[in-house]
This record gives sequence, structure tokens and C-alpha cells, in this order.
Amino acid sequence: MASIAVIGGTGALGKGIARRLVAAGHQVTIGSRSADKAQVTAEELGAAGFAANADAAEGKDVVIVAVPFASQGATLGEIRDCVGQAVVVDTTVPLVPPKVMRVQLPAEGSAALQAREHLGPDARLVTAFHNVSAHHLDSDHAIDCDVLVFSDDIEARKTVVDLCPGMGIRGLSGGALANSAAAEALTSILIYMNKTYNADGAGIRFTNLTEAPAIP
Repeated sequence: MASIAVIGGTGALGKGIARRLVAAGHQVTIGSRSADKAQVTAEELGAAGFAANADAAEGKDVVIVAVPFASQGATLGEIRDCVGQAVVVDTTVPLVPPKVMRVQLPAEGSAALQAREHLGPDARLVTAFHNVSAHHLDSDHAIDCDVLVFSDDIEARKTVVDLCPGMGIRGLSGGALANSAAAEALTSILIYMNKTYNADGAGIRFTNLTEAPAIP
């Protein structure tokens, strides 16, 4: 089992990811700007520990960052010198309120490429979990959704894909980090679909992938 920090683990997406990882038996530390808030969430989920963000990221196998787009730069800057050789998973989607149903990718091309700038070229950066509903993750039921995983580091990408079955979701390699832009943009479309079709957390599912992992 892996030692994993979930930075932003008190937020909706972070908490949902942490819940699934704890249930899968991983040693999960909840990170937050407020250690007190992290403690409350850690106790609720039965996580292994809690800490302020930088301390939570120290010495982990995997560091998952689940914060709003507006907080991405500050949060990654906070943990940059603490992650070492950990696989850093950025979940950021470039949503710009109030027009969250409209694709608004940043000038760099994606939140993933912004993350690369904040963490530096040597970081083992992966992006994932853009298109799965936070409230579905923060539950015990099966999730009818695939998770696309992007990275230029093939082994780091595989590490995150392999975490997914234990979380009750299917992880699929989406290729290079630059491809993350497609999943980031798709989030705004899914929000639109939710509203237009009164959906409860619309997701995506890829078909005819004969060699893909089995659907949980």
C-alpha cells in the first residue's frame, strides 16, 4: 500500500478521493491550509494522519493536489520543495466563475502546463480525476465513469492508473501531459450536460478497449 497525501483534502473533491484511498487500505494523510480542518476530516475518514499542506506532502509516495484553479499556483508553490521524488497528481480544472459551463483554458494551454511551471521540470507530474464527480467519490457506491491519467513520466502515469481499481473506478492512460487539456476542457462540458439533462454527476466511459482494465 502507498503513503499518500491529499492536499486540499478537506474540499469536496479532495475528501472524496481521500475516502476512496482510505477504503482501499492506503496510508492517507489529509493536508489543508488549516491543520485543524485537516484533523476533522482525517478523523471522519479514518485517515492515517493530518497536517498543514507542506508537512503533509513530505516523504510521501504520492501527493494528490485537489484545490480550485484560483489556488493552484499558491498551493503548488507551497509544496514544491517538499515532494521530492513523489508522484504529484494535479486534479486542477481551469474553471473561471461564473461561466463554468464554458471552456476557458489558460494562456499556457492547460492547467497541467501551469502546474509544470510551478513545480519545475524535474517533478514527477501527473494529472487526473478531472471528469469524475466529487460527490460520487465521497460515497460508497460504484462509479460509472472512467478516469483519464496524463503524464510525460510513463511510470508515474502507471502508478496513478493502478490506484484507480482500488478506488472503484477505471483508470486509463490518456498519454502525454499536454493531452490533459482535453480532459480539463471536458469538465465544463460535463457541467453543462448536468444542467441541460438534469444529470447527477455526468461522466465519461470509453468503449471497445479490449486490453483496458476491467470495469470495477
